[in-house]
Amino acid sequence: MSRGGNGSAWGSLAAGLASVAVLPIGVYASRFSDTFDLIHAGFLIPVAIGLGLAALALARRARWRTSVSLAADTGQRLATAGHVLGIVGLCMAASALVALGVYGLLEYVGSRE
Repeated sequence: MSRGGNGSAWGSLAAGLASVAVLPIGVYASRFSDTFDLIHAGFLIPVAIGLGLAALALARRARWRTSVSLAADTGQRLATAGHVLGIVGLCMAASALVALGVYGLLEYVGSRE
């Protein structure tokens, strides 16, 4: 495998891990901050989406480079792990987006009374 493909596989894994970790870290940080509330962790949703999409794109690049390479496919497992973590990160961001939407709806309905 070429060196760039292996770098893409490692990048995919790193972006996937970051996409999975960014929202829980934001929620955890909100517990210990006086200025950063839980609702402000919603600003991290686009970050998680971007990292998840980057993980998927890098995994696709690494898999493509592995498929056209004559060398051993050492980055295939890394790319698969990055792909899975990217999907999990996107699912977590989607669920956080739904939770934020439900919170906004409840705030709206509660303010009408």
